[in-house]
Amino acid sequence: MEISFLSILALGFVLGIKHAIEPDHVIAVSTIASQSKKLFRSSLAGVFWGIGHTATLFIIGIILIFMKGEIPEKWAMSLEFLVGIMLVYLGASTLLSFKNIHVHQHEHDGENHKHVHSHTNSGQHVHKHKYKNVSYLKSLVIGLVHGLAGSGAMVLLTMSTVKSVWEAAVYILIFGVGTIIGMLFFTTIIGIPFVFSTKKLRLNQTLTQITGAISIMFGIFYMYNLGVTEGLFKLWVQ
Repeated sequence: MEISFLSILALGFVLGIKHAIEPDHVIAVSTIASQSKKLFRSSLAGVFWGIGHTATLFIIGIILIFMKGEIPEKWAMSLEFLVGIMLVYLGASTLLSFKNIHVHQHEHDGENHKHVHSHTNSGQHVHKHKYKNVSYLKSLVIGLVHGLAGSGAMVLLTMSTVKSVWEAAVYILIFGVGTIIGMLFFTTIIGIPFVFSTKKLRLNQTLTQITGAISIMFGIFYMYNLGVTEGLFKLWVQ
């Protein structure tokens, strides 16, 4: 293997780490990490995002490179627009995760106790755990969508740096390893405030709702920028 190609792979790894911390990626995974009360679960959410992201990039990227084709601009931008929709959905679902959740506090044997429960539509009083297990499948799907949206740019980047299909395959995989490690690191950091606030329900709820609101606002901005500023809406009507 040529030294120059090793240098390219090293660059791909670094670019993968940098790619993982793009705002839309971090915000999307934050909505998942906010649901966790254990740090390793937040970290694993980032790993599953990276696996999904890499899988899509690899499959679509290799097919396009092998066929010497590229995704038309209209389709590439439409896939990016899908990311905006996903961010709004993730933000809304995060905000709604606290709907009908109530915290009651009472004293028992001289100690304060807090109970978290929900009221169902039938009026039942149902006690439940406030925190759900992090959905790794959801993280995987988010990664798949992000990979789908970024496949066009990945193909262009790969074609400009490698000489053969097998080199492209190795490059995309190394890039993917970089994204997995990058997202593992940042979801761990993101998960820290949510984990340490698990016993402070009001604070945790506030942090989670802020995360959901940011996801919605960024998703709307993302779609506006693509549709209006970059002209996707005009491409749709042509």
